[in-house]
Amino acid sequence: MALLPPIPLYRRILRTHRKKLPPQERLLGDEYVKAEFRAHQKIDNPVHIIGFLSEWQKYAQMLEGDTWKGEKFDKQKLDKLSDQQISQLYELMQAIRKQELEENDPEFDPEKWNKPNN
Repeated sequence: MALLPPIPLYRRILRTHRKKLPPQERLLGDEYVKAEFRAHQKIDNPVHIIGFLSEWQKYAQMLEGDTWKGEKFDKQKLDKLSDQQISQLYELMQAIRKQELEENDPEFDPEKWNKPNN
């Protein structure tokens, strides 16, 4: 499949979020996608641009196909991530975990979230 230009790809991802994700996950996903596309707006290295667009296009295809549910993160891809990307992934994981706790644990206290010894 040919690589989509940034704006059509961005719209496709947001449209797919709207169709496939529950409201809370959609909100989190939309914020993340918007931040990533904004952060990469001024990239001029063709290799980085192609890599960025390729991975986001794979993400859109995966989401559209429903094969992503319950899938584990590929260790080879994890090994290739930069420290900044790992940090972003960790923040995303924490946001998802917090959301799950807020929805499912009646004893969860958001005030104590991420504080030492809690």
